[in-house]
Amino acid sequence: MKSGTVAVIGKANAGKSTLVNVLVGEKVAIVSPKPQTTRDRILGILNEEGAQIVFADTPGIYKSGNALTAVMMRTAETSAKDVDLILFVHDGHKGVAESDISLMKHYLSFGIPMIVAYTKTDIMPEEQIPADAKALFEGGIGCDVVPVSARRGKNLTKLKKLIVENLPEGEPLFPDDVVSDKSARFMIGEIMREKILLRYDKEIPHGVAVLVNTFKKREDKDLYDVSLDIVCEKPNHKAILIGKQGSALKETLAFARKDMESFLGAKVFLTAFVKVKDDWRDKLNLMREFGYGEEKDL
Repeated sequence: MKSGTVAVIGKANAGKSTLVNVLVGEKVAIVSPKPQTTRDRILGILNEEGAQIVFADTPGIYKSGNALTAVMMRTAETSAKDVDLILFVHDGHKGVAESDISLMKHYLSFGIPMIVAYTKTDIMPEEQIPADAKALFEGGIGCDVVPVSARRGKNLTKLKKLIVENLPEGEPLFPDDVVSDKSARFMIGEIMREKILLRYDKEIPHGVAVLVNTFKKREDKDLYDVSLDIVCEKPNHKAILIGKQGSALKETLAFARKDMESFLGAKVFLTAFVKVKDDWRDKLNLMREFGYGEEKDL
């Protein structure tokens, strides 16, 4: 049997989480078109006949001047150093720049087998793909490059086969009924944050943390009580998150509740409070309180 770990690495918005969700067949990571959507390393476990692939979805590589981003970048870097394979996800529809080749070479230098998943081929001209593949080869990227579309399922079977071929022989690392290392409570908080990322513009969603205070299933009903805090950085951000007479927050909670109920397979009674913690992304004690900044072994 083949069994091993795969670090999913790439620039912000390359499509890493979408690809992992589709490969695993379950929602194990939230998705939005904004950078910094993934803040922590999240494991997604795929069980195939004769193989178990443990994907480590990592924060997108992104330059920003706060301590939280520095922690996220360190998470991505360390996650790629103790795995059996690196899956470098590249946004194909943006073309190939020198910075892309330089970043790929950086991870190739770790001496770990690497595959490039060239994503988003469904939203780009097909004739661009051979030209980009040539640019990568001429730039010194000697590993396999697989053009894929996660949304359309294009070439995913080929990608999975290639991943399995690069994994070592070994026993499964997780039971075959486990799809993620994250709890349902964690995912509920992430779903709330995902909806904020999707519904609010500019800097506000990036400065939001979600704390789940209550996550409890009622004994006599198929119903979960969920209470959470939405923490932002500025008083004016709080006003925008709540909206006029609470309208914006009500809409966002309704949006989130629907996805939570789908995830849990049960009704959700959801309450939320918006709080301000000035510049929490640059305060290590608050980052740790909100679940960021702790080093984790793969």
